[in-house]
Amino acid sequence: MSALSQLLQRLNDEPACLVRVARTQGSVPREVGAWMAVWPEAVLGTIGGGHLELVATLAAREGLRDPATPWPQQQRHALGPSLGQCCGGVVHLSLERVTTADRERLRTELAQGGQPLALFGGGHVGHALVRVLAPLPFRLRWIDSRDGIFPPELPENVEAEHSDPVQGAVADLVPGSQVLVMSFSHAEDLDIVAACLRRQRERGDLPFVGLIGSQTKWATFQRRLQERGFTAEELNHITCPIGVPGITGKQPEVIAVAVAAQLLQKLPGTGAASGKP
Repeated sequence: MSALSQLLQRLNDEPACLVRVARTQGSVPREVGAWMAVWPEAVLGTIGGGHLELVATLAAREGLRDPATPWPQQQRHALGPSLGQCCGGVVHLSLERVTTADRERLRTELAQGGQPLALFGGGHVGHALVRVLAPLPFRLRWIDSRDGIFPPELPENVEAEHSDPVQGAVADLVPGSQVLVMSFSHAEDLDIVAACLRRQRERGDLPFVGLIGSQTKWATFQRRLQERGFTAEELNHITCPIGVPGITGKQPEVIAVAVAAQLLQKLPGTGAASGKP
């Protein structure tokens, strides 16, 4: 279950203080929009950890205890001078008391925009990928041609879709979508990849198309796609195998982590892990 789903569910039981990063200057641990929810005995999410998060958590709990607390509150933290953190930047926080009455508003406000991603295939790896990607900055469209494939409850950033023929969904993907192809059959995979290549030829708006499989599978696909009229240059747009190099495990969860890391490398500003500033 995503952090947002957990927040919305828990608000049915008790109010929380929602702490959001409203504005930043310089080097800071989290981006604008990062949030955490604070209850008297629990915290969900993070605004970057360290002394900043400790101070914000204490302020949130103090506000929840005092019925006279004015909401919302605004705080400014200079991380170096006031909190002793090495980041050196400035973080502006917004604190507000939220209840079950705020659930629908928060569902909209906190839902991740994220990089659009189309995942074709509801098999074991597809399910593992959805679990891994749920808390990450992606907006996921999950597509399969079979009925009864998707779980009854999905993360907030995932939309499931039945499409038959499955490749028909390629035409109306959001421009700029990354695409992962891992259906239950090689025939479907081939049709989906061909549809992606046709769209790329016409519009050039699918920055990444990844196909699950071995080098042997891809060699066979290349021959069949060339028979359909695609050039070697066009086929270079397909990534197969998928996943960051060096991770060789074949368990669905291992593949999912390797593929998620590869997708993150292609997001603007996330090409290298920087840790805390």
